[in-house]
Amino acid sequence: MGSVRYFSAIDILQIGCIIFLMDLRDKLTLSDFKFLVLENESIEIPHIYWERVKESHHLLERVLKDKKAHYGINTGFGQLANKRIGEDKLDKLQEHLILSHSAGVGCDLPLDIVKGAMFLRLFCFLKGKSGVREQIPKMLHSMIEKGVIPAVPSKGSVGASGDLAPSAHIALVLLGKGFAYYKGKRISGSEALKKNELEPVRLEAKEGLSLINGTQFMTSIAALSLIRSKRLIQYADYLAASSIECIGGRKEPFEPEIHKVRPYQGQIESASTILRLLNHSKIKRSERVQDPYSFRCSPQVHGAIKEVIKFCEAMTEIEMNAVTDNPLLFEDRVLSGGNFHGEPVAFVIDFMKIALTELSSISERRTAHLMDPDITNLEPFLTKDPGINSGYMIPHTTSASLVSRNKSLSYPSVVDSIPTSLNQEDHVSMGMNGALSLLETVENTAYVLAIELLSATQGLRMKDWEKAAPGIKEFLSTVKEIIPPYDIDREHYNDIETVKDLILNGKL
Repeated sequence: MGSVRYFSAIDILQIGCIIFLMDLRDKLTLSDFKFLVLENESIEIPHIYWERVKESHHLLERVLKDKKAHYGINTGFGQLANKRIGEDKLDKLQEHLILSHSAGVGCDLPLDIVKGAMFLRLFCFLKGKSGVREQIPKMLHSMIEKGVIPAVPSKGSVGASGDLAPSAHIALVLLGKGFAYYKGKRISGSEALKKNELEPVRLEAKEGLSLINGTQFMTSIAALSLIRSKRLIQYADYLAASSIECIGGRKEPFEPEIHKVRPYQGQIESASTILRLLNHSKIKRSERVQDPYSFRCSPQVHGAIKEVIKFCEAMTEIEMNAVTDNPLLFEDRVLSGGNFHGEPVAFVIDFMKIALTELSSISERRTAHLMDPDITNLEPFLTKDPGINSGYMIPHTTSASLVSRNKSLSYPSVVDSIPTSLNQEDHVSMGMNGALSLLETVENTAYVLAIELLSATQGLRMKDWEKAAPGIKEFLSTVKEIIPPYDIDREHYNDIETVKDLILNGKL
């Protein structure tokens, strides 16, 4: 990662470095998020945005002089909002908030999720509505650039008032407490800061609340899951075509006339891709009048999933660009509301789980048919000498198990709500619970697609590889090169893991 630098408006015109402009007219996109979080690009923040942060803090300082009660600034939190805090205790109030809210449990979240949440919180502060001093976003920025990523337990957020517990574990490291990952090691927060010549911050009025009050964790998971889900659905069309080729399936269901009269864009795209891939095939077509739905209706199912993903991407990008802490500062007003409530993101997360479960379900059905000699005209379970060899029998069983698990995970978390804080926070989104389920659903679906991919490759090897359509041979070439033919039983798990990683990393 690059070093931290800050530029004036004049500097921007004179340099050719990577600059991410956070402006209310601009929009952070999913592609930007991928670029910054997964590709480890440095972010350069022009001076104008630090001016915005300064102006917001100056407003907060004026508010503190009006002697009125302002939630989270000079009062307690949640059910304790009516407790007025003396001026001499405002700093201690913010530190106590972080310490008391650091109540997460379970395994640490993947570092890309935590890094994504840090970026999103940084972007939120740069909007100039939070009242924090420059020191707070600059500290976040420095930690990101230097690779200091807090250790954040995965469980403990109900998705309203923001992701409080996970965010508190980030804030702990800013205070020189808690734990962080640095250069692959989990070390104390104080040691991580010391190694990078960073001084712990001492929180002032509202800063602790601003650090933890927001939807950044569930939004980070939604964004990263969308990036991976878009790969899965794109590969799914290629997989469907490969499986159709393996069974000598009919091409008529993918003719454009059928899809133009039901003009969902995703369906049209999927049908076009499948038909294009089947072009110039020399595989003998089956004499079946119709193929099973999982082959014939692939465009309708895949297309519907694509429409869901488009909707989820649009919603997630709104949230990525939103200010979700509370209260917010607007010129001469301090307004307390509920932008921290995770309901929009929670719906997106649950919708994605349902869509991916369907994607895994139709893939598993195609894999099941590839095991059947009546469908493929090949040996059972795609193996030579069946009986002594079990072939792909158990990989399909694994696929069935994963799909069943996805069905359990896809139950919507957002419909649950358990009131907290003595019923002051009486309706919550449970978006983070849904997000943790989404992470597993994405991985499970990648495994299911990998098993279909391995099965289709094996089937075409057994049928007649040279007669397969050129587009399908090209798509399967990577797998064919690195996975040897399955001529005699061997362990499957290495093959499945390898191909799953190829899919998730977009390497096919």
